[in-house]
Amino acid sequence: MGDLTTLPDLLREYAPQVLAAVVRRYGDFEACEDAVQEALLAAAQQWPASGIPAQPRNWLITVAGRRRVELLRNESARRRREETVRHEPAPEVRGDDELALLLLCCHPALAVPAQVTLTLRAVGGLTTAEIARALLLPESTVGQRISRAKQRIRDTGTRFEMPAPHELSDRLAAVRQVLYLIFNEGYTASSGEQLHRLDLTREAIRLTRQLHRRLPDDGEVAGLLALMLLTDARRPARTGPDGSLIPLAEQDRGRWEAAAIAEGVAIITRTLARAPIGPFQLQAAIAAIHDEAARPEETDWPQIRILYGMLHALAPSPMVTLNRIVAGAMVDGPAAGLAALDEAATDPVLARHHRTAAVRAHLLELAGDLDGAREQYRRAARLTLSLPEQRYLESRASRLR
Repeated sequence: MGDLTTLPDLLREYAPQVLAAVVRRYGDFEACEDAVQEALLAAAQQWPASGIPAQPRNWLITVAGRRRVELLRNESARRRREETVRHEPAPEVRGDDELALLLLCCHPALAVPAQVTLTLRAVGGLTTAEIARALLLPESTVGQRISRAKQRIRDTGTRFEMPAPHELSDRLAAVRQVLYLIFNEGYTASSGEQLHRLDLTREAIRLTRQLHRRLPDDGEVAGLLALMLLTDARRPARTGPDGSLIPLAEQDRGRWEAAAIAEGVAIITRTLARAPIGPFQLQAAIAAIHDEAARPEETDWPQIRILYGMLHALAPSPMVTLNRIVAGAMVDGPAAGLAALDEAATDPVLARHHRTAAVRAHLLELAGDLDGAREQYRRAARLTLSLPEQRYLESRASRLR
């Protein structure tokens, strides 16, 4: 009998492998995904009493395959398929199955929210209820999103196979972005009572590790993994005992996870030396500079500003612009930062984003304009949906008397 305390992790590990094997054998992603979910449920109910089988993955594949046959509506078709199954070996698991499954879940025909949800379900092995809790959505909404995504894949006629070489790069870019979105939502929840959602950050890191093992020469996958590790390493120090947000400059750096920092720094150092530079690598390099500074005043802000300039050239975005302004202000002073922020805030996205108001408040505080800073902190608090961020911003405003 295996260790039943690890049963949830075991089922989560096997879920994408089993789904990939069953889809490749029988086709029809939608029906196969339903069959695999039922096999996982059967294992969760039966194995605590009967023990984990000697070959748990094969057990799951067999049960899912049988259930896939039972789901056929036409009785004669079901009998013919059962006859075929009895004479066929169990589907095998191939080395690239999980990568192919990730690519399928991030199919370009799906909207990004559908890609995120389907990835968590099919590759992450999360149940509909778990996804709903993680994303703070009604379970019915998540169920409908998954159902529509599977229907969309079926309508496109997409087969379970690796894309052609000329399509792989674009498809991998979508996979990396989906994993990054999952991580970000877990690390700084966009709404709700909690700042962190550990199930999402852990799942994003786990899936990115798997992707990195399968594509060790992809610099951007390596950069993404390093970025996640270097960022998540600070999580223990980001909140106080009451759940309140603690900004980077005020965190107890002794609480940062040294092993994660060392791993992340090693990955990005190796990658920058041998791979073409990409946006995730640059973000990881910035995170490494922050993490390697023993004290806030030792942060190499000139180097960070250079890296944000490179990132802006490769992948411009409103948040990159904002972070570049912050780095520049730390080098040239708050007045220069406020001038740059006035110019950048003509962008409608930045003009209404809470982080723009928060940055303006911080720079005004550094410049000695406490009244202006207090007003901007309160404006930022009104704009964010995250309750921990609201409480932090309001507390900053209240301290400026």
